[in-house]
Amino acid sequence: MITLAQIAASAAAAVHLLAFVWETLLFRRPSVHEDVFRIPSGDVAAVRMWAFNVGFYNLFLGAGALMGVALWRAGEDTVGRALVLYTCLFMFLAGIALFISDRLAMSRPRGAGLVGAAAQCAPALIALIALATI
Repeated sequence: MITLAQIAASAAAAVHLLAFVWETLLFRRPSVHEDVFRIPSGDVAAVRMWAFNVGFYNLFLGAGALMGVALWRAGEDTVGRALVLYTCLFMFLAGIALFISDRLAMSRPRGAGLVGAAAQCAPALIALIALATI
């Protein structure tokens, strides 16, 4: 289960690092803001600061999870596991918030955020379940 927890935490980190790239570096591209986030080109200026800032949250979460896995693998079990636990719990709960905002159709048509919520929740939840069984 340790290996599963580390792989799932690394996958969760990869999702968040990809989100950082999309939200912070590539957000102005129509293939990103329209196809990935379903934000019309006319609204990009209004949400760009939000996307940029959220991108950095995702960078820090992904980096934290990877650092936790690295520390854990290096023999720093308590610190590594604690960091993985915290970052994966944060990711999972943020994914639940994304799911709720999707169900409420807060900024997009209902259902447009389900893939993002699942991508944010699933690997983190797998890591948390694996951690709970160790």
